[in-house]
Amino acid sequence: MTDAPADPPFSALRPRLVRLAYRMLGSVADAEDVVHDAYLRWLATDPETVRQPAALLHTIVTRLCLNELKSARRRRETYVGPWLPEPIVDAEEMEAIDDITLPLMIALERLSPLERAAFLLHDVFGMGFDDVASAIGRDAAACRKLASRARDHIRAARPRFPVTKEQGLEIAAAFFTASRHGDLDRLRLLLADDVAARTDGGGKVPASQRPLIGIEEVMARHAQLAQEFERSPSRLLRYAVIDGLPGFLSVEGGGIVQTTALQIERGRIVALYITRNPDKLRRVDGASMHRKAPADAAAMRVTV
Repeated sequence: MTDAPADPPFSALRPRLVRLAYRMLGSVADAEDVVHDAYLRWLATDPETVRQPAALLHTIVTRLCLNELKSARRRRETYVGPWLPEPIVDAEEMEAIDDITLPLMIALERLSPLERAAFLLHDVFGMGFDDVASAIGRDAAACRKLASRARDHIRAARPRFPVTKEQGLEIAAAFFTASRHGDLDRLRLLLADDVAARTDGGGKVPASQRPLIGIEEVMARHAQLAQEFERSPSRLLRYAVIDGLPGFLSVEGGGIVQTTALQIERGRIVALYITRNPDKLRRVDGASMHRKAPADAAAMRVTV
């Protein structure tokens, strides 16, 4: 959905507003719907009465997101299996603005809507607490407390030992090859002892109905998958950065497209985030999915 580019204040702010709405909602489609609604409300506003267009538009988008979260939370209560945000692939412009990776977005889900809004508006988008207060309908002191509580709750989700993009993609390549070729000894070397794997199928395609916790559970599942890959080989589309994490896009048995994102610390994979729900992969650009990718991990140098 696109909005008319004839309105300079809105057009200039639209990418930032979409980022805010996506961080609030975890869905690109919902974010774009919210920003479109905000545009319609902006058109109905007398520009002569608006002294700070940016503050007004942030307020409109935030309040629309807070309303949307009420129904989104009800939908999540009946969601089948683990829920993951809609994956954003190779969004370099988003990564340059903030450092919110997929694990942090999942942590945001555990916050109250007001905590999430206060944290995003102040800590991520740099708004002063007076403007945050106007956006969420609370006083500035309350917004400071909301943002502080949010920071305490999500501190553990921030990367403690970040890897470079090159290092991350090298490990992603090694993981793809070891897992798809059934090299379980090599795979075990890539995983941390406390690794966790979450797969979002949304009840639409086969997927684990609960997170797999610990290296033994994850290895047992990959031992099963090795047999499946032998019967129906996985096809690599390409390596990519997915919501700030290294990973890859692939086509699995039955023609199911999936994204796999890897959280890496100290050179080991501590979490796998696998999205298979086709509803969440519709907006992955077809052309970008099929860019030329290395055939296997031999194309990259990995030291483990």
